[in-house]
Amino acid sequence: MAQTLAPESTAPVSKGLSLPARIIGVLTAPRATYTDVAARPRSLGALLVVILIGGAATFAFLSTDVGKQALLDQQVRFFEGFGRQLTDAQYQQMEARMNIAPYTGAIGQAISLPLVALIIAGIAIGVFNAILGGDGTFKQVFAVVAHSGVVITLATLFGLPLAYARETMSSTTNLGVFVPFLDENSFPARFFGAIDLFQIWWIVSLSIGLGVLYRKRTGPIATTMLLIYVAIALTIAAIKTALSGA
Repeated sequence: MAQTLAPESTAPVSKGLSLPARIIGVLTAPRATYTDVAARPRSLGALLVVILIGGAATFAFLSTDVGKQALLDQQVRFFEGFGRQLTDAQYQQMEARMNIAPYTGAIGQAISLPLVALIIAGIAIGVFNAILGGDGTFKQVFAVVAHSGVVITLATLFGLPLAYARETMSSTTNLGVFVPFLDENSFPARFFGAIDLFQIWWIVSLSIGLGVLYRKRTGPIATTMLLIYVAIALTIAAIKTALSGA
């Protein structure tokens, strides 16, 4: 009897989530989205979205007089926060540089965002692969980190319009807004001011992505990263307080 050969499968191979679906999914369904990212690591599209949106928003904000003055005030407060008083000549030099701020701000975004993503991915590889014995590839880890940057982009889109309306770049999403009664130069105020809700969201999102990739629970990863974040905030607050003599 002749043997009947089974027909070859013609089922379509899934191409995974589209770029827009992944961008939205990071915010609305992170676990499912990072599962797709880990299975099909594609980072270029997400990284370009983060860079282009962040750079365009920064350029638009710093092209306004309000944006330039807000940036100048922020830079002055930064130096004063570490106990350094600017001379009139230094202030004038900083003020003159505001004319090119839209370009330097946008270029800074294009350079710093990929660089920071590379550093974070390298640290994650070192911790999860070298120390914890994981098997994630750098391509997978970098894709997860790149997609988590969507949260930072959302923070930019949320914060810059508020900065324009308030004429200041001081964050409205840090914990300092919940303790307005504190002296802004005190250690507690500086500590709370260094903890931003969007950054906490980003840490949790990245923790979900790394947990999915390395098949580990999100809770311990997020807790560890948040403790490191808090330790950095404490250190910055302590240094600023010590240098300012407050």
